[in-house]
Amino acid sequence: MGAVTTDEAESRVGTYPFLLTDDQEQLRAAIRKFAAKEIAPHVSRWDETGEFPADVVRQLGEMGLLGVVFPAEYGGSGLGYVDYVLAIEELSAVDGSVGIIVAAHNSLCTNHIFLAGNEEQRRKYVPKLASGEWLGSWALTEPGSGSDASAARTTAAKVDGGWRLNGTKTFITNGGHADVAVVIAVTDREKGTHGLSAFLVEKGTPGFRAGKKENKLGLRASDTSELIFDDCVVPEENLVGALGEGFIDAMRILDGGRISIAALSLGIARGALDASLRYVKDRRQFGKAIAEFQGIQWKLADMATELDAARLLTQRAAVLKDAGKKVTRESSMAKLYASEVAVRICNEAVQLHGGYGFLKDFPAEKFYRDVKLCTIGEGTSEIQRMVIAREILKVSPSRG
Repeated sequence: MGAVTTDEAESRVGTYPFLLTDDQEQLRAAIRKFAAKEIAPHVSRWDETGEFPADVVRQLGEMGLLGVVFPAEYGGSGLGYVDYVLAIEELSAVDGSVGIIVAAHNSLCTNHIFLAGNEEQRRKYVPKLASGEWLGSWALTEPGSGSDASAARTTAAKVDGGWRLNGTKTFITNGGHADVAVVIAVTDREKGTHGLSAFLVEKGTPGFRAGKKENKLGLRASDTSELIFDDCVVPEENLVGALGEGFIDAMRILDGGRISIAALSLGIARGALDASLRYVKDRRQFGKAIAEFQGIQWKLADMATELDAARLLTQRAAVLKDAGKKVTRESSMAKLYASEVAVRICNEAVQLHGGYGFLKDFPAEKFYRDVKLCTIGEGTSEIQRMVIAREILKVSPSRG
C-alpha cells in the first residue's frame, strides 16, 4: 500500500465547511504532520503483520491525544469533542487502526471512569490513562451478547471485601495491551439491564487474562481480543458507579463513543477520497486523465458532498456534547450516517481504481477493508435506527 505524504494529507477535501479556531487549526496541522511522518510509512507493514503500534501510541500520549477531553487537573488536554473529532479524523485518514485505538481509550475506558467513577477513582486512573502511561479497554460485548446487553453472562458475585468475576468478553479493542479494563458484569440477573454493574480490573490481577487475539478483515493493527475472567477477585473500591447502574452508565458512555466512531468513519472516507483524487488525475485512458470524464467527476462530487454532510452531523453532535447537552439522538444520527457514507465512499474508491483498487500496492483496498467495522462497532446501523426512532418519537419534531 502506498504511503500518504504530507502534501496528500493537506488535500482540500479535508477542509471543514465552517471556521475552526486558530488553536484547532494548529491542532489539526500538528496531527497531520505527525501522522504523515510517524504513521504513514508503517501502515502497510502493520496491516500485513497485525503489529500493534505501541511506539506511536506512546507518542500520542506525549502529545496529549490520549486524554483529549479530560480536564488538565486530571492530566488531560482540557479540550472538547470538536477537537477530539478533529484528532480522530486526522489519524484515521492515514490509518484507521490508530484512530480506533485512540477512540476506545478516550471515549470508552477513560470516559467511563471520568463520568461514572468517584473522585478517588478519577485521581488514581485518569492521569495515567490521559498521559499514555497506561492504555485502557472497555468490556461490554460477549460471545452471546452483542446488541442485546441484557443477555450478558459474565458475572460479578459479592465476596468478602470485593467481587469475584467469571466469564468472557469478546471483540475488546486494546484488550491484549490494556493496563486496565472497565468491565460490565451481571450482579443481579433478576433485574435485567438494571442488574449490570461496572468494575475496574487491572492487568496482572489473578484470574484475569487476555484470550484469543482476533484475526480481522481490517483495522488489523488495532488489537481486538477476548478478556477472560476465572475467579478474578477485585476489591470493593473497584466498583465504578452505583451498583446496578453499569448499563445506564454504559449508554451514557456510548453517546460520546458514537461520535468518535463517526469521526473514525470521516477519516477513513477522507483517506479513500484523497487516494481517489490522486489516482484519477494520474490514470490516463483514451489519451487523457480519467478525471476529465464526466462519469468520474460525478462520482467524486457525490463522494465529497456526502463526506461533508457526514462531517456536519458529526460536528453538530460534538458541539452539543461540549455544551453539556444530551446527544443520544445526534450521536446516533452522526454515527449511522457517517459510517454508511464512509462505506459507500470506500466502495467507490475501489471502483475508481479499477483493477488497481484490488491490489495492496494501492491504499483503496485497505480503506475498503477498514471501513466496514464503522457500521458495526458501538452499535450496528440497525441499533442506531432503533435509537433514533425512539428519540424522535418522544420529542418535538421542531427540535434540532
